Amino acid sequence: MAGEEDLSFLRRKIQEMLPDSNLKEISDVIWKETKKHLKSKNCYVAFVDPENRDSVGISFSHLTPECQMYADMGEARFKVRKDGSYGGLLGYSLDTGESLYVHDVAGHPAAHGVPQGHEPVDQFLSVPVKFNNEILGQIVVGNPEKDYDAHDLEIAENIAEIYGMVLKQLLY
Repeated sequence: MAGEEDLSFLRRKIQEMLPDSNLKEISDVIWKETKKHLKSKNCYVAFVDPENRDSVGISFSHLTPECQMYADMGEARFKVRKDGSYGGLLGYSLDTGESLYVHDVAGHPAAHGVPQGHEPVDQFLSVPVKFNNEILGQIVVGNPEKDYDAHDLEIAENIAEIYGMVLKQLLY
């Protein structure tokens, strides 16, 4: 599991990348490190578009046939609803500002199923990415090697804190 030394290394690595790297390059590092430290098969790293508040997945595992199309486009965009919410389990952290992990995905009250052709997700962990309590993005992982727990949530929140500083610097 990720210790403080691992997170310090990630912070330094991201800081070194910032002068010359774009958001996609940094998001890819966040994606890779999150998957590694949480021992998860799948990961989704997104930012909230500062202009229209859409959730924009920029680095993500390919779980549907459409994912390659989104990758080719450079993003998977989920429109914010007219009421300002995102809905569903994927939108839960963005809607509430709360982190969570779920062992029974289908049984969670916010879950409304997965799109046709989507790979199954047996466990789910999601954290909002914040800077000064403003939600700037989201990190989601799924299908871990072992059950998610509070320690995993803490690791994800620490990585999200690093990503929040990146989003604030590059987008906001």
